[in-house]
Amino acid sequence: MTQHTGWKFDNSYARLPESFYKKNAPQPVSSPKLVILNESLAESLGLNPKLLNSEDGAAIFAGNKLPNGSEPLAQAYAGHQFGHFAMLGDGRAVLLGEQVTPEGNRFDVQLKGAGRTHFSRGGDGRAALGPMLREYIISEAMEALGIPTTRSLAVVTTGDPVIRETDLPGAILTRVAASHLRVGTFQYAAGFLDIEDLQTLAEYAIVRHYPDIENDEMRYGNFLHEVVKLQANLISKWMLVGFIHGVMNTDNMTISGETIDYGPCAFMDTYDTKTVFSSIDRHGRYAYENQPKIGMWNLARFAESLLPLIDQDEDKAIEIAQNILGEFPKRYEENWLAGMRAKLGLFNEETADIHLINELLELMYQHKADYTNTFSSLTMNKLENLLLFTTKQFQVWYEKWQARLDRQEQSRDECRDLMRVSNPAVIPRNHRVEEALEAAVENGDLSVMENLLNALADPYNYDSIQEEYCSLPKPSTIPYRTFCGT
Repeated sequence: MTQHTGWKFDNSYARLPESFYKKNAPQPVSSPKLVILNESLAESLGLNPKLLNSEDGAAIFAGNKLPNGSEPLAQAYAGHQFGHFAMLGDGRAVLLGEQVTPEGNRFDVQLKGAGRTHFSRGGDGRAALGPMLREYIISEAMEALGIPTTRSLAVVTTGDPVIRETDLPGAILTRVAASHLRVGTFQYAAGFLDIEDLQTLAEYAIVRHYPDIENDEMRYGNFLHEVVKLQANLISKWMLVGFIHGVMNTDNMTISGETIDYGPCAFMDTYDTKTVFSSIDRHGRYAYENQPKIGMWNLARFAESLLPLIDQDEDKAIEIAQNILGEFPKRYEENWLAGMRAKLGLFNEETADIHLINELLELMYQHKADYTNTFSSLTMNKLENLLLFTTKQFQVWYEKWQARLDRQEQSRDECRDLMRVSNPAVIPRNHRVEEALEAAVENGDLSVMENLLNALADPYNYDSIQEEYCSLPKPSTIPYRTFCGT
């Protein structure tokens, strides 16, 4: 069956020196069953969803059968986890290979929860159904929001329990990525291998992701520059929709500029820059407001790894790297400010825009306003929706905003159109995600998740189907907490 499904592997990572990975077949499971298949993603990869939506397809997504051409392996990497450096690696993920699409694009296909590997460090290498469905929901929502992300192709149950605090149904997620190269991959090469291996990895990453610079004399510095540019763009997009990653360790920052690892992530409801959801982030290292700073910190670790390649003179290499890293704050601020202008319907630039934006954000904080609903209500001119809009302070701000809009040549309809494509009507609200996961895991009811996914598929549509997903959770004295379950 696999030869007709559309698999077309060309596994360039497997051709790197074996110091970068360990060959590792997935461990078979007792009774694989397909829970959800991303048919549109399958088609874009050149796969046949009808054939994959079968027992044989489930067997492939569970690792019981291997597609023709796959060369399963576990990748080695290191990383700073909450600031502490450690040797890591794919402890429960197996890279099947790289699927080449009909258009010639290349994507990693990885099984997450596929059993123990060389890097498992005492873990069982398995995953539970809830966290795998959570990654499916959030990653597909991010894709619909227009935010660079890894994708979810399928989730299967294994028929085998995983033991955490209790017995949970086991599952495997099939993740698709431009690659799984991380800052931590380069930290591993710089810290544990020799300079020739580091150079081999850098050349590989450049050819795979930045072929336009592969012949540049200063390509390693330019490589750093390109990653800085993409990460400044990515993190600004997170901030603009209120997304909190939750575990921005260096092994969770990709070289491709995609969001990866949806463990303790969540979206902010009430606007508060200090918002933290992760149960293990007790000091707020990865709080909403800290994400740009941590992005810069992670990129500095990446730059340190590249220093021997940037220039043989260490002092000169440090100077070059510092100059490139110095671009990040400006690039991030420019991206964020452009995004905030769009959220307010502003086409041109005025120096005072930053003050107008910050005034609104401060009012949102003071009045505990919902981040997403504030902007969507402004977009649709529904000023009766939030308590914030009844305050005198808001009325003063609103008049300033209207005067600012009047100084543009664009019509109000054009401003509204810009706001509509910049402010999502719906996000994966935490209580809605939990509701969907509970129905799926506890009751075997996938309809709640399917309805949620339908609402999230076109977040800028502002249709009636989405309205019920805009409501806030019931007040609670217990803060919402997420866990590193993926």
